[in-house]
Amino acid sequence: MDQINWIETLGYIASFFIAMSITMSSILKLRIVNLIGAFLLGTYGILINSIPIVLLNYFIVLTNIYFIYKILKEKKS
Repeated sequence: MDQINWIETLGYIASFFIAMSITMSSILKLRIVNLIGAFLLGTYGILINSIPIVLLNYFIVLTNIYFIYKILKEKKS
């Protein structure tokens, strides 16, 4: 039973990060916080054996990494 509570807690934490990300006014901060939330939710998907959750959220992680790289590259220029 403790493992189920731990897994559910991970899902709630991931959801919190994703919800908080949409409140960010800075796009860079939004992407970073959303990346964390999507990674945690993808991990949650693995733990509950939900392939759609895993695929979607790890795709979001990769997308956020790409755009974070792009934003940081533009700031250097």
